[in-house]
Parts: sequence; structure tokens; C-alpha cells
Amino acid sequence: MNLKEYQELCKKTAKKFETPEKEILTWGLGITGEAGDVASCIKKTFAHDNDQRAGIKENIGDVLWYAAMICNFFGWDFQEVLNGNVKKLEARYPKGFTIEDAKRNNTKIDWNEGKLIENKESKIK
Repeated sequence: MNLKEYQELCKKTAKKFETPEKEILTWGLGITGEAGDVASCIKKTFAHDNDQRAGIKENIGDVLWYAAMICNFFGWDFQEVLNGNVKKLEARYPKGFTIEDAKRNNTKIDWNEGKLIENKESKIK
């Protein structure tokens, strides 16, 4: 299954909402909740010696479902969002992560009419 197919499947498995506000609030709060579940499973696995790796994996899947639904809400292609993230990371860390690059980072990828443009003037902290 590719990401476009995954996005379509997510739509089929999603609740329909009365208003766009309720919909995006649900997706935004949902992704936050699932990310918290990932963190909780990691804590239980490493701080409590209670192996929750299956839960980590399941909840990462849920985070991705909510991410796909947020993309669907805004009409974004999930693959394009991921490609933009890769471009941003490659621009920030051309030789791989370094503390120096992280400290002086001034590269941001902006969206302009659905296309990625590199903006070296922006500063992200």
C-alpha cells in the first residue's frame, strides 16, 4: 500500500463530523493523545521494566493515522508532506546531524502554492 492509498483508507475509517472545526480539533487532539501513548509505553518499557514495544508500535500507527487525517483535512498529499520534511532536513544537515548545524540553523522550507521553496532567510529555533 502506498501513502495515497493509505490516506484514502484512513478517510473510510474516520468518523464524519458536523463541522470542520470539530473535525480538525479531533484530529489535532487525537495525534497528541496517541503521541502521549507512545511516550507512556516507552516509559513503561525502560523505567518500569514492563515491555510495551507492541504498544509503541501500535500507537505509532495511530499517530500516522491522525497525521494522514490532518493531511486529508487540509487537502495535502501525505507523500508531499514527507518529501518536504526530507528536503528541510537535508538542507539543515547536509552532512548529517551536527550540534554546530543545529545551533546555527537558518534553513526553512516554505510552502508556496503547493510547491516547496527553500527560504534561507528564515530562522527556526
